[in-house]
Amino acid sequence: MFPYYELAPLNAILNSVAALLLAAGFYCIRRRWIRAHRAFMLSAFAVSIAFLVSYIAYHYRIGDVRFQGHGYVRPIYFTILITHVTLATVIVPLVLITLWRALRGNFHKHRRIARWTWPLWIYVSITGVVVYFMCYRMYPPGYRIPPTAAAITLRSR
Repeated sequence: MFPYYELAPLNAILNSVAALLLAAGFYCIRRRWIRAHRAFMLSAFAVSIAFLVSYIAYHYRIGDVRFQGHGYVRPIYFTILITHVTLATVIVPLVLITLWRALRGNFHKHRRIARWTWPLWIYVSITGVVVYFMCYRMYPPGYRIPPTAAAITLRSR
């Protein structure tokens, strides 16, 4: 059986990598390094697609994960989560349009929309990592993660 529980940290890693690639792409375009910018942004897009596939597989198999934090941290978490989810929905068509305009060579329109796309995309990538750490590391979920084969082997020694 595939260990779907291991997709949650993978999703955080993919979001982190996407954020780093987006930052590198921004750095390159500011220096007019067009080819490097293109490579970083296409890589960020590919990593984001991998994230989306992994995220859908995880939630299809595991379902919703309830936030376990209480007190003042709860409204902070849900504010971050709500803005993350809302902007994650908005960013999908923006990224597709921005990418399409760049690939078609319509750089004037590409730049106009990229000024909106990039900050939203980096926000979504970073807050995805924050949500992961709050929901899975700071306040771990209530479900019991099945032990991996490696953990079983180590325990039996």
